[in-house]
Amino acid sequence: MATDALLSVDKVTKKFGGLTAVNQVSLYVRPGEVVGLIGANGAGKTTLFNMIAGAYPVTSGKILFEGKEIQNLPNHKLARIGIARTYQIVKPFSNLTMLENTMVGALQKHTKVKEARRKAEEILELVEMSDRRDVRGENLNLPELKRMEVARALATEPKLLLLDEVMAGLNPSDSEKVIRLIQRINQESGLTIIIIEHVMKAVMTLSDRIYVLNQGCLIAEGVPEEVTTHPEVIKSYLGERRYAKN
Repeated sequence: MATDALLSVDKVTKKFGGLTAVNQVSLYVRPGEVVGLIGANGAGKTTLFNMIAGAYPVTSGKILFEGKEIQNLPNHKLARIGIARTYQIVKPFSNLTMLENTMVGALQKHTKVKEARRKAEEILELVEMSDRRDVRGENLNLPELKRMEVARALATEPKLLLLDEVMAGLNPSDSEKVIRLIQRINQESGLTIIIIEHVMKAVMTLSDRIYVLNQGCLIAEGVPEEVTTHPEVIKSYLGERRYAKN
């Protein structure tokens, strides 16, 4: 485990009754890194995110953030110390505008509405959605909702951002735009990011390192080129496909 890690997951296990969803998983993320988390559906990726973000208690193991144990802290406390996440299924406040939805995130750090509005406006400009700021959630299309989900998480001013399939359901053109957005966020702000994604071009392009889960267990880790040629990863997830980082 890296001594300079922002986040360390140490032999974490999650059981639901007799089902072990995550089994003795250890990983780390250094400040400023983009780390990919891949695996087949049901591999345990989102369950791991849920434990890191405080939605699920861990059965055993430790999670450390900035050197302090955080396992089993509630998600609102984790949001305050700098962990934010998106969700696979976007659930906006349908009757609120994109700006107001983003303000919900900003209110974590800014208790005054005026300050939260200013922060939300800044974030919407970053994600290139300022022109849609006054559109209600119920009238936004999927690519816009995905960006709004990222904006709401960024508005909490996190140190660590967990992105859960932000490209799911998007066409290649919209996915490419999201890839460029994530790159810009990471490069300009140095924000540390963990990304769950099935779009392998995105994972290969964005990730400094990748962890691979299979049936709740960690089966491989390393730089993208190492992981995607790992025999166990090919067998359990990639099949006979090959991906280049370009």
